[in-house]
Formats: sequence, structure tokens, C-alpha cells
Amino acid sequence: MTRPHASSPRSAQPVSDAAVDALNKALAAEHAAVYAYGLAAARASGTVRERITGGFNAHRAQRDRLRALVVERGGTPAEAQPAYAVPFTPGSSAQALRLAAQVEDGVAAVYLELAAVADTDVRRYAAQVLQEVAVRAYTLRPEPTALPGYPRPESPPPSAKPSGSPSAAPSQAQDGG
Repeated sequence: MTRPHASSPRSAQPVSDAAVDALNKALAAEHAAVYAYGLAAARASGTVRERITGGFNAHRAQRDRLRALVVERGGTPAEAQPAYAVPFTPGSSAQALRLAAQVEDGVAAVYLELAAVADTDVRRYAAQVLQEVAVRAYTLRPEPTALPGYPRPESPPPSAKPSGSPSAAPSQAQDGG
């Protein structure tokens, strides 16, 4: 099923339910991010609290923008839940940073999915927000992520060389022995 754009100069262009559903999924993620960031800010202090408050405000702005995008496309915005499950309750500024970084990882995954919808404007928006999320995650946990939004590997990737090949083991010349 498709809907015409509401209040858009391209009102003849249909909007799919898939785009509205994906926007609502991102909106739900932003509701959860605002909740988690509020919890993290309450447990942080000093400059950490300032950084987390910046993330809180950024997620509030994205939440509001997503709500508007859903309405513009004729959808009903997802409502916030009274509370959300968090992986842990932070008890210190360091733990608050860790929680905020985990939130960014989750939000990045949702925006990566949003970037796959057919609506070009939504894809452009999702790509921009994904970039902002990746930068914010890096400021919280300065470990670059090769592909923000994709799960991190549990262990290092396997070597490109087969384990049974002669070149897989270091040679004595390389070992110095």
C-alpha cells in the first residue's frame, strides 16, 4: 500500500508503508535513546555529564524530526514507552559513557536499516544521521568502528591464510631462530 506525501511539493509521489514503518522503527529507537541518555546523564558528572547531555539533546532533536517525517508521510508516529530495558544501570561516569556508547551502536543499526528504504529523502536523512551517530559514538568510546551499525565481531577475523599451509606458521628466519 502507498500513501501520497502530505504537505510535500511532490504530493503525487507515493510513500510506501515500508518507509513509514522504517521511520517509526527509528523513532522508537530514538525514544529509547532519550530514555537511556537521561539515565546516563543522571549518573554522570563533570565533563562526562556535559558530553552525555549533548547526546541526549541530539537524540531529542532526531526524535522530533522523525516524528515530523512520519506525519509528513501520512503515518502515525510511534509513541514513547513509560520505560525501556537498558543493558545495565550505570553507577559512575565511566559506566554512563559505556551505556551511551552502547546506545549509539544500537541506534546506528536502526539508521543503517533506514538507509535501505526506497524514499531517497529518507535514505539521505538516514545516512546523515548515521554519520552523526558514528562520530558521537567515537567521542564516547574512541575505538573506530569499521561499519557503524553492523554488529562488532566477537573475535578477530580469521587469517586469510589456511591454517594447514606452510606459510601460515612463521619461518625460523622470521623468528630469528
